Amino acid sequence: MVKNKVLVVVGPTAVGKTALGIELAREFSGEIISGDSQQVYRGLNIGTAKATEEERALAVHHLIDVRELTEKFSVFDFVKEANFLIREILEVGKVPIIVGGTGLYIQALIEGYHLGGQENHEAMMKLRAELSLLSDEELFERVQSAGLTVVEMNRRRAMRALEIEHFGSDEENKDSEFEFCLIGLSMARADLYARIDKRVEMMMTAGLLDEARGLYENFPEVQATKGIGYKELFPYFSGEILLDEAVELVKRNSRRYAKRQLTWFKNRMAVDFFDVQEENFREKIFELVRDFLGETGRE
Repeated sequence: MVKNKVLVVVGPTAVGKTALGIELAREFSGEIISGDSQQVYRGLNIGTAKATEEERALAVHHLIDVRELTEKFSVFDFVKEANFLIREILEVGKVPIIVGGTGLYIQALIEGYHLGGQENHEAMMKLRAELSLLSDEELFERVQSAGLTVVEMNRRRAMRALEIEHFGSDEENKDSEFEFCLIGLSMARADLYARIDKRVEMMMTAGLLDEARGLYENFPEVQATKGIGYKELFPYFSGEILLDEAVELVKRNSRRYAKRQLTWFKNRMAVDFFDVQEENFREKIFELVRDFLGETGRE
C-alpha cells in the first residue's frame, strides 16, 4: 500500500493530460480524480474534453458526471470531495492520480485549505487576483508589514501566508495530510496553439454546436455556461455573430486560457515540467513516479 502519496498531472488544455493520467493509472495501479471544474457536469462531454467511455474503461475515473447542469460546483466542493476520494483510493491500496487543469482547485487541494468555506470563494478569487498583480518586492513587503513569518520566501508562500492571514487559520485551513508529486506537461507554444485550434475543429465535428445549443436553449444562466467552448457560441445562437466568428472566439479564448494555466502552475506551484515533444518524456516521468512511490513498476 502506498501511504499518503498522490500523483498530480497538470498543464494547459490539449497538452495530453488525460492520456498520461491513464498511462500512469495502468502502470502504477492507480485511479484518476478529475481536477477540472467543468467535467463534473453531466451532458457536457465534448466542450470539456471529458475522457471518453473507451478511455474510462482503461482506468477508474472519479469526479466526472457528478453534478446536474443546474447545480453549482466550487473550489470548496472540489477540495472536500477530492480529499474523501483520495482516502478511499489509498485505503484499497491504489494510487490516487489527480488529472486536470483548473489551477485554483488543485492548488487549494495541495495546500490543504478551503479558505473559510464556500461562501468566501469569490472573496478569495478577488484577493488572489490582487496579489498576483504585485511585484515580488511589493508582495514581500506586504508580508512583512502584516508581521508574518515565511520560511524561504517566494511568491507562492508569500501569497499563501497573506491568504490564510486574511481568511483565518481555522480547522479548514490545516496543511494537507497527503504528499503530492506534481507532474506538469508543456510543449512549444506555437505547437500547443496549433493543437488547440485543431482540437476545437474536431470538437465542432463531434457535435459541440448541438451541445452548446442545448445549454443556450435550456440552461442559459447556469454556472456551466461560463465555460470556454460554450459561452462563445451563445452570440451565434442569438444572431449577433456568424458561426465562423464564434468558432474563432473559442479558439482564441482556449489559447488564452492555456497561457493562463501555464502561468498559474509555473508561478504558484512547485511543478516538475516535462516537454511532451521530447522523445523520452514518458520514461522520465515514470522514473520520477517510481522514485516518489518507492516502487519499481506495476504492482
